[in-house]
Amino acid sequence: MDLVSLDEVNDAAERLVGVVQVTPIESSRTMSSISGGQVLLKCEHLQRTGSFKLRGAYSMIDRLSDAERARGVVCASAGNHAQGVALSAQLVGCPATVFMPERAPLPKVAATRAYGAQVRLEGHSFDDAYAASVAYADESGATYVHPFDHRDVIAGQGSLGREILDQVPDVGTVVVPIGGGGLAAGVASAIKLVRPDVGVIGVQAAGAAAFPASLAAGRPKPIDSASTLADGIAVKRPGDLTLAHVAARVDEVVTVTDEAIARAVLLLVERAKQVVEPAGAAGLAAVLERAIALRPPVVAVLCGGNVDPLLLQRIMQSGMFEEGRYFALRTRLQDRPGALSALLALVADLGANILAVGHHRMRTRLGVLEVEVELEVETRGPDHISELVETLSGRGYPVS
Repeated sequence: MDLVSLDEVNDAAERLVGVVQVTPIESSRTMSSISGGQVLLKCEHLQRTGSFKLRGAYSMIDRLSDAERARGVVCASAGNHAQGVALSAQLVGCPATVFMPERAPLPKVAATRAYGAQVRLEGHSFDDAYAASVAYADESGATYVHPFDHRDVIAGQGSLGREILDQVPDVGTVVVPIGGGGLAAGVASAIKLVRPDVGVIGVQAAGAAAFPASLAAGRPKPIDSASTLADGIAVKRPGDLTLAHVAARVDEVVTVTDEAIARAVLLLVERAKQVVEPAGAAGLAAVLERAIALRPPVVAVLCGGNVDPLLLQRIMQSGMFEEGRYFALRTRLQDRPGALSALLALVADLGANILAVGHHRMRTRLGVLEVEVELEVETRGPDHISELVETLSGRGYPVS
């Protein structure tokens, strides 16, 4: 299969000048300390539209003929690609129609419309929206803008790889999240065709890892389901073109758990002051988990920042529990006036902040004069939790 050339990447990069921002590279002592080597963050989540998708979408749409532009473009997307296509079409003066699932997050629907696209909500899943978008393209003659499996899209994503080489001339390893493979294919093409000594590692969510089996088989093999909180990389089947690029130009593809991704998202918020969506943090998660052999300096691509606020809240709460910052406990006490306030005062004296209290009399394991109390508390970490449990147990409050 004919792979994207360096000339194609360079051409796309030149046409993207003034359209995309050159996103910053940030150093992080925290990430470097955890991983054991110098880690730099490529902050592509600060790109226009909040992700790298603008690069590939504009690269393709800008090459359309006048007749093709007049017929418009169409795509299906639940978020980032939709916004990239919508803004690209607006910039070149081309009508855009974007199909999204009926339950697509409202902020992403609103953002896509704000860029001038006509949004059609179709079906309950991405597959439903995709089928409707393909039918529309066939009926209307609009050009279909694929989110990853097109050489102009891959060349456009390669512009990010060029930036990394310019910004970090001594880069040793680049780590890139993989969904359909467009970003990894483009970045690897830009880097390997100039610096074959630089390692390029792709990272998938374990619950949506279509690439490992496809690479082993030498052809795209769809997976039955894609279940991960990193919805931006939840793709069931690699593209034919992207698989060929990853096989030829990416050194290794690894997987990480949702728990590792959530920890990376939380750490970015806490220590780097960066809000990154789960898909955008998958590469960093692999670095922090030491899931791969790395030659520093390591550049972890943070490829998107369009996270739903409610999901971010859940990720942060889950991460706080994982790190011992939140703790839930259950205990029993005598059902008499002042007993609950005495327990709460003891917890407060131990320096734990009480977040929620549940008070139950109707539980089968309770004595006639007992009540059960459930507490959710904020702590300073695992050592503080141990102190809390030990002190409560020593004062006659059995903890479970």
